[in-house]
Amino acid sequence: MSASRIQPAASVLSTSIKRHTGFSFHLPSYSSVSPFHHSSFSFRRSGLTRSLSVSMSVAPLEACVKASTTLPNKLGDCPFCQRVLLTLEEKHLPYDLKLVDLSNKPEWFLKINSEGKVPVVKFDEQWIADSDVITQTLEEKYPNPPLATPPDKSSVGSKIFSTFIAFLKSKDPNDGTEQALLSELSSFNDHIKENGPFINGKEISAADLSLGPKLYHLEIALGHYKNWSVPDSLPYVKSYMKSIFSRESFAKTRALPEDVIAGWRPKVLG
Repeated sequence: MSASRIQPAASVLSTSIKRHTGFSFHLPSYSSVSPFHHSSFSFRRSGLTRSLSVSMSVAPLEACVKASTTLPNKLGDCPFCQRVLLTLEEKHLPYDLKLVDLSNKPEWFLKINSEGKVPVVKFDEQWIADSDVITQTLEEKYPNPPLATPPDKSSVGSKIFSTFIAFLKSKDPNDGTEQALLSELSSFNDHIKENGPFINGKEISAADLSLGPKLYHLEIALGHYKNWSVPDSLPYVKSYMKSIFSRESFAKTRALPEDVIAGWRPKVLG
């Protein structure tokens, strides 16, 4: 490991994907594999396995994200961390994942990000925070495949998350928070009906990678705490969620339902 690599501390769970002796990796069955071939590999170290799409022409990017609070060596419930990981996966970029225990933040992590927030990704020896900045940097440095959403569509569905949170926290069934959420989902349903299957049409884009994790939280948290689900009267929202959630990149980067439920508990019961 190079000197610039962060050594995992006791309070950090690190899944490191590197091409080093001591790791076993399993190639899929191909008659030939180009050294620059974008493919899916499974790497194993100390019994921990992570599969990801890798571009062997790019050095792994170091990414610090929230660790699970319910099970060891699992991703936590941060939708902004998943947004970054989805972008890395969809761009077929290798990454060195650091799972950070946010209840016991290590000193090295606070040194690279004094606010102690995740996600954080290292670009050219500089640590960058904030999922908006990180995903924009990824698009600029690694433009292929392109994921940028056109400006006229970049804000589609952007109010769903805030109205979801308001409804989730609401104690009054008549305060209008449910209707506000339904209104935003209805507008989104109309957009996907006319422009889908994704926000920018046939191909997935950055807006989808931002909204998808938030809809995943919506589905799990509202289902658990309010026994609520997206109504059948919004079929395009439901099909959109199914399409996003079934992508290989999403399956690899999603949080456990238990973590999502635990993560929202303080806001619901607080």
